[in-house]
Order: sequence, then C-alpha cells, then structure tokens
Amino acid sequence: MDRTERFYKIELLIRTRGSVPFVELMDELGVSRATLKRDLEYLRERLDAPIVYDRDSNGYRFTAPDARDAGQVRHELPGLWFSEREIHALLTMHQLIEGLDEGGVLARHLQPLLDKLHGMLGASDAESRQMVKRIKVLSAARRAVPAKHFEVIGGALTRRLRVHLHYWVRSRREMTERSVSPQRLVHWRNTWYLDAWCHASDSLRRFALDAIREADLMEQRAKDVAIKTIEAELDAGYGAFSGGKVQWATLDFTPEAAQWVRHEQWHSQQQAKLHGDGSLTLRVPYADATELAMDILRHSDQVRVVAPSALAAVVRDRLQRAAAQYAG
Repeated sequence: MDRTERFYKIELLIRTRGSVPFVELMDELGVSRATLKRDLEYLRERLDAPIVYDRDSNGYRFTAPDARDAGQVRHELPGLWFSEREIHALLTMHQLIEGLDEGGVLARHLQPLLDKLHGMLGASDAESRQMVKRIKVLSAARRAVPAKHFEVIGGALTRRLRVHLHYWVRSRREMTERSVSPQRLVHWRNTWYLDAWCHASDSLRRFALDAIREADLMEQRAKDVAIKTIEAELDAGYGAFSGGKVQWATLDFTPEAAQWVRHEQWHSQQQAKLHGDGSLTLRVPYADATELAMDILRHSDQVRVVAPSALAAVVRDRLQRAAAQYAG
C-alpha cells in the first residue's frame, strides 16, 4: 500500500481499537520501524492528527478535549481524500457497477481507485472483504451488453467521434447500418442505452446497446447536440421510448396498490394525488404507450386507465388476450 493508504489505515486502526502498540501498527501496515515513525510524524506535524503515545496502554491513541470524550476524537484527513462515509458510499456504487457491468469494463478502469478504497475500508484485508460482502445489489431481467461495444461507445463519447453501427431493430426484426454521433449513455432498468444523433434519419435516436451487433469507431468528428435539446426530445416520453406527440395518462390505483405506487417515481414530471380512502390518482406523460402499458399491466386489477381512451383500449386488449391464454 502507498503512503496515503497507510495514513488512512493508521487512523482507522487507532479509531477502531482505541490504542494500538507500535509493533502492532508495523505488522498491520507491513512497514519498517523507520517508515512508521515517519508516517506518525507526518500525520501529527503536517496533517494535525491528534495522535499521542499513551504509556499506560503502551500504544498510540487520539487525544481528547476531556475524559468524557476519551478515544472519541474524530479526525478527517485533509485534501481530496475520502471520508469513511464516502468510502462506504463509493463501495456501494462499486457493487452496483459490478452488477451492471457486463465484461467488467467499468470495474477494470476503476480498479486502481477501488484497490485504494478497499485498503481504506477495513483495519485488515479480511475486514475489508467482509464489509464488501455486506452490500448486495440484485439486478432482475438484466440485458447484457458486450464489453467491446461498451468500450467503443465510451471512447467515442469522450473523444467526440462518430460510430458506425450494425443495429438490430427488434420492432421490424431487421438488421440496419448507420453512422451515429454519440451524445449520452443512459442506464434504464438494468440495461444501457445510447442517445445519439443518427445521420441516416438526421434526428436524435435512442439505441439499446444490447441490440448492437457491431460498433466501429470512425475518424469523423461527432455532431454536438445541446443537452437541453436531448432532454426535451428524448426524456419527455415514458421510459426508454421516445418520439411522437407527448400526452398524459391518468391512472387510478386501489388503496392496496397505492401503498407502493405513492412512493414510486414513474416519471420526473408525474403528478400524484392521494385520496381519503387510500386510493391514488397518478398522471404521467408518455409518447409511446409500449412501456407505460407494461407498467400498468404489472398491477392488473389494482389499476384502471381513466384517460386517454386509446391507452385504456391498449391495456384492455392486452388483458383480454392474456386471459384467453388460460381459457378452458
């Protein structure tokens, strides 16, 4: 471990154990006597760490303003380093990335930072490993994205270059070729999407990364589109589906379903009204009914589409066809 990690480890050991003998610090850090002396001196004199030698316990501890606070002094290392709370938050993000990151692309690039975070988390390697195991992120129905495609898209985004795609259009069951200017990566419901300017259609489009069959970096400069324009065109609809005129859906949920739905965000612009009997009316904007209908169907008989009538017809038809599957 480097010096920065040792500083964190020294403070963590003292904070968790109260008083730590010099030899024990040497063993935990795996350094020589001279190196540990320099580290302790630097922490005290340059970083104002309140570390003192305690003769009674024959170890190093933090000083305290008075006896009531003995051993409870909190000292944060200065600079751009992370606090203990921030380290835990970042490791939680690490678990999330591992669950989303098919092929380990993001984790591989972040590994140097993650190694440091692991070193700062626990007083020993065993403690660090145990702490990481206590964070688990479950990802249901995850659609995997090939690592090579993720890296090409990521490289194009940062270098502002175009990408040539072989893209499978599921609605038409057809392979297409097009050049695009990547604008933004979006993660939605356990898979990744690319918001890009499509030069074939001369418009903004959202592409599912798992539907990309080939992705090649081009030398041509990417067309830049303002983020506000992207948000206005691609985020106004519902979920990953965009395009078309935006309209509002009005949904009535039973009191039973409302217990969960009232705490959910279906859309950033949603409008919710809780009624006296516990039922809930939710209004959400959408441009394409596909994904909204799927979410409505999750609640089956616990929700009713009040408006528009076209959306109600779509949901009613899907329910009738589903019931027909079980006829007889």
